[in-house]
Amino acid sequence: MSEQSPIIIADGYDKLFENRVRLGVMSVLAANDSYDFVSLKQMLDVTDGNLTTHLRALETAGYISSVKQFIGRKPNTSYSITEQGRCAFTAHVDALSKLLNI
Repeated sequence: MSEQSPIIIADGYDKLFENRVRLGVMSVLAANDSYDFVSLKQMLDVTDGNLTTHLRALETAGYISSVKQFIGRKPNTSYSITEQGRCAFTAHVDALSKLLNI
């Protein structure tokens, strides 16, 4: 799997976070050690396919990582933010704060 470079239009501003689902995923993962697929889906009120697409984009960029396992007989995928993702997300939030003069 090759990593794609994020598109940055201003110092720290990352276009990958313009979508509300990806921004929501990163917000949840920045505040928690990990979060599973079903909980993310419920929290963000999105479909399986929609969430999968956004998670794949964040994972391809190297911003999140996933762990697949079985709990009992049920598959479970959990996600966590990577150090690269935390840095990019923090820079994005800082850029938005500067833009809004907060």
